[in-house]
Amino acid sequence: MKARKSSINRKTKETTISVSVNLDGSGKTSIKTDINFLDHLITSFGKHSMMDLKVNAKSNDNIEHHLIEDTAITIGLAVDKALGNRSGITRFSYASVPMDESLAEASIDLVKRPFSKLTLLIKRNKIEDISKEDLEHFFQSLLQNLNSCIHLTVKYGENDHHKVEAAIKSLAVALRIAASLDKKQKGIPSTKGSM
Repeated sequence: MKARKSSINRKTKETTISVSVNLDGSGKTSIKTDINFLDHLITSFGKHSMMDLKVNAKSNDNIEHHLIEDTAITIGLAVDKALGNRSGITRFSYASVPMDESLAEASIDLVKRPFSKLTLLIKRNKIEDISKEDLEHFFQSLLQNLNSCIHLTVKYGENDHHKVEAAIKSLAVALRIAASLDKKQKGIPSTKGSM
């Protein structure tokens, strides 16, 4: 079977991003964006999706929003590319992940039709070193560029940090299961014969 790996380099006037992904890895990560909470979230994403993930992101204009957005876009594109034609995958999955008082759920269909519904329930204007709107935009950009149908919902919680962590972990676990190879599945998992 062909290795499910990809590397993407994205360079603009605003950022320089490189991402490499191995979907069949062990959750080994190397993340460097120089934004501590973003590094933490991406590390959790790699660890709990069990993909090897390497991210190097550098700002060329010192605007944090651009770096956060472009990093999410590039990770999404790299995972999409590594999935290839999606032959033999489980395709559908969901995960419900608690973090202390917070609970988040992710439902995924790895069909190649981008749609996302995101509810994070963030109350504070800033969590650690990232603004609320940049955190929401990180998730939106990641979901859109995974080229899949994804519903990601924080069901409840009091601590915004816990809500966001539960969200990234539920997304990671659901993605790990949906992207896993199904021994019973022969070819493309669709009645259309194409994703």
